[in-house]
Amino acid sequence: MQPIRQGDVILIPTQSIEGEQLPHLTLAEGEVTGHRHRISEGEAELYERNGTLYLKVLSPTALLTHEEHKQIAIPQGNWTIRIQREYEPEGWRYVAD
Repeated sequence: MQPIRQGDVILIPTQSIEGEQLPHLTLAEGEVTGHRHRISEGEAELYERNGTLYLKVLSPTALLTHEEHKQIAIPQGNWTIRIQREYEPEGWRYVAD
């Protein structure tokens, strides 16, 4: 499986899931707009450990949605969730939607 990107969120395939299960399926929330990258369809579980999120897709696919981006089908499997960063002369900064 290849990494999957939606806006500033990237899902990276991983072998195992660690952490405590969360009661929601929101992967990231926009700082300015309040829009959310979230799983809207399919069966999935979200975990967090030491500030890192992990997504376990249990159904054949789960739909990742965001108000400003095209919906993406995420295949079954384990994923590490990261917020992409970019380098500027002043230092690293998180990519913003």
